[in-house]
Amino acid sequence: MRRAARLSVKAVPGASQDKIVGWYGDALRVRVAAPADKGRANAALIALLAQALGLPRGAVVLVSGSSSPRKVFEVQGLSSNEIQARLDNIVGT
Repeated sequence: MRRAARLSVKAVPGASQDKIVGWYGDALRVRVAAPADKGRANAALIALLAQALGLPRGAVVLVSGSSSPRKVFEVQGLSSNEIQARLDNIVGT
């Protein structure tokens, strides 16, 4: 059986650098330098999340919020607990 979990993200496009900032309630706050134009910020988010989680880009899929700062991604290959642990190591919580 293939594992997959959902990850809520609060995106901030047009930032000075790509960075996972920390938890914003139940969502992960992420800044990306790419503008919110023609899917560039979404592509940058996918690349950053995949790298942070140690997964290929294809394992991180945007399932809702393509034109909103609040997004939901499906992360394939990890459980919710594994995602939380890997991201907590990055944000230092």
